[in-house]
Amino acid sequence: MAAAAPTPGLSGLARSMVQQGLLLDADADAINAQAKTSNLSFVSQLVQSNKLSALQVAEFASRTFGFPLFDLNAIDTEQLPKGLVEPATLQSRRILPIAQRGSQLFIATSDPTNLQTATDIRFQTNLSVEQIVVEDDKLGKLIEKVVESSDTSMKNLDVGDMDELDFTNDDEQSKKDEAASAEVDDAPVVKYLQKILLDAINGGASDIHFEPYEKFFRIRYRTDGILFDVAQPPLAIKDKISSRIKVISKLDIAERRVPQDGRMKLVLSKNRAIDFRVSTLPTLYGEKIVMRILDPSSATLGVDALGYDPDQKEFLLNAVQRPYGMVLVTGPTGSGKTVSLYTCLNILNKPGVNISTAEDPAEINLPGVNQVNINDKAGLTFPIALKAFLRQDPDVIMVGEIRDLETADIAIKAAQTGHMVLSTLHTNDAPGTLTRLMNMGVAPFNIASSVILITAQRLARKLCSCKIPIDIPREALLRAGFQEEDLDGSWKPYTHRPDGCDLCKKKGYKGRIGIYQVMPITEEMSRIIMKNGTAHDIADQAKREGVRDLRHSGLLKVKSGLTSLEEIEAVTNE
Repeated sequence: MAAAAPTPGLSGLARSMVQQGLLLDADADAINAQAKTSNLSFVSQLVQSNKLSALQVAEFASRTFGFPLFDLNAIDTEQLPKGLVEPATLQSRRILPIAQRGSQLFIATSDPTNLQTATDIRFQTNLSVEQIVVEDDKLGKLIEKVVESSDTSMKNLDVGDMDELDFTNDDEQSKKDEAASAEVDDAPVVKYLQKILLDAINGGASDIHFEPYEKFFRIRYRTDGILFDVAQPPLAIKDKISSRIKVISKLDIAERRVPQDGRMKLVLSKNRAIDFRVSTLPTLYGEKIVMRILDPSSATLGVDALGYDPDQKEFLLNAVQRPYGMVLVTGPTGSGKTVSLYTCLNILNKPGVNISTAEDPAEINLPGVNQVNINDKAGLTFPIALKAFLRQDPDVIMVGEIRDLETADIAIKAAQTGHMVLSTLHTNDAPGTLTRLMNMGVAPFNIASSVILITAQRLARKLCSCKIPIDIPREALLRAGFQEEDLDGSWKPYTHRPDGCDLCKKKGYKGRIGIYQVMPITEEMSRIIMKNGTAHDIADQAKREGVRDLRHSGLLKVKSGLTSLEEIEAVTNE
């Protein structure tokens, strides 16, 4: 049939449909008018009018204008680029970023003739934009899903509107800096940063990384010990985000040449506030900022929530409740040592007990505990703080970390003179801690007479409820470290692997649990120490006394279905 000349006001897609006889000019004109009245796109109104299906429109647009056709049912929503385009823009422009390859961004659209949209997205993201044609109904549903998932979940937080959130700042100079820095108090940036922080808290993240690069700016969360990309905001706002974080963290916003450290507090409600430890680092393309999330509630979970086995828990509680002696917690960075120490302090924190801590820096505020921040520049070092503590009539002393002989000597003397001392070291296991103290220069006699218990620890990811039972060959289990007595008739159903569901966001793991080696210092161990015994000698004696090493403790968690064999092999690294 001969097509009539299209109405001049029609879009490129509508005009082409009229020219090729797929749509009558009068119908196109009426649908266009209805779309403007309903505040919909032409394609959405066309599909709703049942003149053409969404698939017919997509096939026509792809064929006519030479853009690839893609089925959105085949896409993994977890892999979609996040944070590149504001949710409001996705809805108003009816587009969705579906992939990024270097500086090239692929966007899904049902109307590729809207060139202004592609230009605006290119300007916002500073990326080259390639359009891909998709069915409009599927596009609308996916946009709704993405926008809904990007909204901050407030289920577990007693907060009102986001505008009511408050960053506390008690420093007068910082308040002046904040007032003077009007250029960083950009409302969209402030709201975006608040959303990033709240999403991290709700998602159980321990750290937030803001990382600028030459051609993109990304934000990552560390959740359950693993870093995940969560957003790639426009490169143009990296300096505004950096300045905003520095202002509320009491840092110098003009100094970008050297690293800085600060703190900030996000007040969520009258009863809950979250502290953040902030670290900046100058890089080639701007300042990388890492924010450590310090939730005071983690110190009040109780020892049962940490994952100690019943016998290990009994050893630990008996040790920390003794009137004097030294308890050491050891493990690599990020293994949960601080939470373990704070949990012990919380147990000891009673009205009749005087507790003082020296930390670098203090991570979690504990009411009733006298916490001191080490400041090397000002001359407040660990040894000086410890000497001051001993003049303050202490019952319990916590040293953030024993780093040198002077600190070790003072801590040991405090343990020998009627004080309970808690501290950390960086060693691989409990027996290695004793030889580490010897290597520092501490006399074996002082170690044997002061240290009463050492606990080494790691954090392993917990399997989600979607875990799947698996049958691992007996030989493989024995090679992994299981003993013959562990492989009784009930072991098969308790060996699992991760699967993935909506609850764990397809990762298969949710949360972490501690793996411990709790080693009380017995009389026989003290004799080995006095004879300058090696870590191997002490480990052999610990094994004879029934102390489980980290691998064996982890394997018991595997057998009980709490984690996977692969995870234990990774974190114990034996």
